[in-house]
Amino acid sequence: MIITVFLLSVKSVAAPTESISVFDDMVAGTERKYYMLGGKGGVGKTSCAASLAVKFANNGHPTLVVSTDPAHSLSDSFAQDLTGGALVQVDGPDYPLFALEINPEKAREDFRDVAKQNGGSTGVKDFMDGMGLGMIVDQLGELKLGELLDTPPPGLDEAIAISKVIQFLESQEYNMFTRIVFDTAPTGHTLRLLSLPDFLDASIGKILKLRQKIASATSAIKSVFGQENPRQDATDKLEKLRERMIKVRELFRDTDSTEFVIVTIPTVMAVNESSRLSASLKKESVPVKRLIVNQLLPPSASDCKFCAMKRKDQTRALDMIQSDPELSSLSMIQAPLVDVEIRGVPALKFLGDIIWK
Repeated sequence: MIITVFLLSVKSVAAPTESISVFDDMVAGTERKYYMLGGKGGVGKTSCAASLAVKFANNGHPTLVVSTDPAHSLSDSFAQDLTGGALVQVDGPDYPLFALEINPEKAREDFRDVAKQNGGSTGVKDFMDGMGLGMIVDQLGELKLGELLDTPPPGLDEAIAISKVIQFLESQEYNMFTRIVFDTAPTGHTLRLLSLPDFLDASIGKILKLRQKIASATSAIKSVFGQENPRQDATDKLEKLRERMIKVRELFRDTDSTEFVIVTIPTVMAVNESSRLSASLKKESVPVKRLIVNQLLPPSASDCKFCAMKRKDQTRALDMIQSDPELSSLSMIQAPLVDVEIRGVPALKFLGDIIWK
């Protein structure tokens, strides 16, 4: 996702199609806002997300940029080691800029390690409590968690990302940030992430209904023998988890605080996938306003045969966007193909000044 191109000068880039300022709207206000950048793999999402984070920080916003992509590129983009799954301050911007690469593999290892403590359940519960998801373990007390965690379930990456979003909403550690930028995984992972709160809400709802029916029957039997009613702790914790999932879902759909920015490149395949992504985001009620078309050839007085053919293909892709029912209503930001590798804060500032005007 790092943009690497050669032989082209950024000085001759065509002006973006938008005449109004894109960035003034994004930087306005001190209340917290979330920006999620996503799209097809290899279109430059990380460079665009990192450049936006640098731009926010240089304009007075304490900013956090988070990578939810298992194949992280933030460290490469910032030319700084951001691995380890913890907050790391980025060197260079005028205001605080921190980065976080969510590390699913490290989380799996941590799961396995704590599963061995005290026979499994206590260690896992402590670990999950730290992620804000401890109530799940209470519902799995009868299972052999150590064996389950040797083969983590599909969707663990997205579940860990959701747990981080919960922490952003509830933890004092993240209160300082007024802008949080997500460098998301390629389209499929991102759609699973966005749909997970709905899935968990529905699943927990079914579990609660089942528990209620079982509890009612159990209570009737126990009352005959004069025993106490069953405790409500487990049900209360499930209700709390469900409330958290609803908060995350509402955050993803809040037009005042959240925006998903689609990143694409001017090829037929990328435009088609972006159209499907836009339709899926609308189905999930996720706010989408802008489309970045990355890696556009700058204008030139004379083209070689290769550049002429490439420009023709790109023009066709831009025409597709203008006529696409899903994409034509979005504000288009044209980002140029540049002649340097975008790596490090100075390069990201340079790119951000071109894209985020």
